[in-house]
Parts: sequence; C-alpha cells; structure tokens
Amino acid sequence: MSSGELVKAEIAFKDDPTKKVVCMFNPKEYTISKTNDWDVIRVPKKNVGHTVFRGGQPSQLSLRLLFDTHEANKHPQINSTAGDDVRKYTKILWDLMKIDETQSGRDEPPHCVFKWGNAWGFEAVITSISQSFTMFSSNGTPIRSLVEVTFKQVAEEGQYPRQNPTSGGTRGSHLRQVHQGETLAGIAYEEYGTCAGWRHLAEANNIADPRRLRPGQTLMITPMPDQ
Repeated sequence: MSSGELVKAEIAFKDDPTKKVVCMFNPKEYTISKTNDWDVIRVPKKNVGHTVFRGGQPSQLSLRLLFDTHEANKHPQINSTAGDDVRKYTKILWDLMKIDETQSGRDEPPHCVFKWGNAWGFEAVITSISQSFTMFSSNGTPIRSLVEVTFKQVAEEGQYPRQNPTSGGTRGSHLRQVHQGETLAGIAYEEYGTCAGWRHLAEANNIADPRRLRPGQTLMITPMPDQ
C-alpha cells in the first residue's frame, strides 16, 4: 500500500488470509464485551454470600460495517466498480458462518481474524451476522448494505498486538493527513487512546471549529501534556 493511504480494517480466514473482506468504510465505533462466571455460596446468618470465581468467558466484538457500490471505490485493496452488486463484497462474511464441506475433518465454521493495521488483531469466530440492503440500482441490484457482525474470541489477547495504537509507549510529534469521514475526536482516540484528546489537537493546530475538518488537511500530532 502506498505511503499515506488510509489503512482499511479487514476480516480474513485464519487459515487462508488471502480470503478476506476489506472494509469499504472503517467502523466508526466498535464494542468489546466480556463476562466472568461467579457463583455465590450462601453463608448462614450473613446478608452477603461468599463469591467464588468459576472462570472467564471469551471476549465479544460487535461492529457495524457499511458497504456501498453506488460510486466506484478505487482504494487499491477494493477497486469496486459503480453499480456492482454489493453482495459480491460481503459474501466472505457469510462464508465464515458456514461449514466448508470441501475440507475433510472440519465440522465447524472456520476461524477468522479481524485486523486493523498493526494495532488491532482479534482471532475469533462469527457468532451472528445481519445484513440489510438500503439502496438498489434501477434493475434491483443491491448497491448499499449495512452489516452487523458479532465475533467471539478464540485465542488469548496476548498473542496479538495491543489494541490501542499508543499503548506501550509515547509517540513523538508527527504529521497526519485527515481522510474522508474522520473526526477530531476519532483521531484523538487513535493517537492518544482517549477521545478527550481532541481539545489538545484543536489547540495544537489552531482549529476553532473541530467539526469542520477537511479531507487532505494536515494535522500536527504532538504528545499530550501529561505524556
């Protein structure tokens, strides 16, 4: 990928990374949840019982993805044509929900990896998927779709890079180009690990109205005062 090109999130087969979905639009947000199992043992004459840990459940990742072929997308990893059937770009997600009958000895759907650059990796299985179609061409071909996907973790998080691009050390000052759809709060989260960093970015770049970022605009990313 050329320097400065926006990194796209992708979902790939664990055993065959060439089979993957590249997100036309990166998620605006995602949700990670995790539960632990606890039992409460009754203690006579006590209002609160004794709590016993029974183990942790896998983490879950939930996100919503937009796929749109109303116009051509010339990103080198996508290169879609205007008017393409949008299902062409979401089919692999559905394949990840199915048992591959061509693979002997496999009686379950394949594992996948959700990856976003070098900062985000999550090996999982897809537990649910829902796809809605919201725009169609004149001949009825669906050209815009919203896909909601839920993943369940199947490998320890420690096997993957940290989920936050700034975790594990402080980055120095550098320049960053604003891409279509990015917000100052979103950029602050990616750079500093907190949306609250938008004020620091606004001050460092003399931005009076943070809602009026322009695609192609260059920002100076400087360390937060407490870093």
